[in-house]
Amino acid sequence: MHINKTGSVLPKGIQAELLDISRSSLYYQPRQVKQEIVVVMDKIDEVYTAHPFYGSRRIAKEVGINRKQAQRLMREMGIAALYPKPNLSKRDFQHNIYPYLLKGVTAGYPNHIVGTDITYIRMSKGFCYLTAFMDWFSRFVLSWRLSITLETTFCLEAAEEAVRKFGVPVIINEDQGSQNTDHLMTTFWEKLGTQISMDSKGRALDNIFTERLWRSVKWEDVYLKDYATVLEARVGIGNYFQFYNYERKHQSLNYKTPAEIYFGKEDNLT
Repeated sequence: MHINKTGSVLPKGIQAELLDISRSSLYYQPRQVKQEIVVVMDKIDEVYTAHPFYGSRRIAKEVGINRKQAQRLMREMGIAALYPKPNLSKRDFQHNIYPYLLKGVTAGYPNHIVGTDITYIRMSKGFCYLTAFMDWFSRFVLSWRLSITLETTFCLEAAEEAVRKFGVPVIINEDQGSQNTDHLMTTFWEKLGTQISMDSKGRALDNIFTERLWRSVKWEDVYLKDYATVLEARVGIGNYFQFYNYERKHQSLNYKTPAEIYFGKEDNLT
């Protein structure tokens, strides 16, 4: 379906609404990137995913490029040492920032704590962004969305789906990015009575379960499949999350699947 994106017509969001389709389901044709640059960016993504504490100097050494090139490409990809997405989820200082509520707190049951984040997803040509909502008790992925933009819409759609299908969490843990501090997102959770917890700036480990999910998605699916388009990535990543939830046994869950824990009883872990 063709959506007109020139300045002389209705905004794309309104066009999508009139066509009764999701705004986040609209995709641009990925821009062409020189193959040699794609190869370098792919390597940076692999090194960073394996070693998120590496800065541009160490990544440049690992990849075999100069530091200025590493810095430029890392900025374009939205990654930096220890804080993986300063550009993926740039903080808006006009939005409210909430305290981190989970220091010393352990998820005790399904829907007690749900975490969310955004990550960069590489493709053979271009890239997109992935957001997901995960139940921390069971590691069950409640919902997810892909988008080629960093508008709040795709995060809000994923949040609405998680609540619609699986109920309201007690606590939602997010980062300080503008998507999560946006009034639409904070109002959504506040109306449901959910407590909002936000990671401390510069502390990616505050959301460690979601960071581990991103590593699994990339190493076990994205890097192996080398998706050519966003639509192809959407199908493939959807299949992976189905596998992750219902078939992939987790050592930390006593070799049970997230679905067995989420839909079972608390004593599944004993």
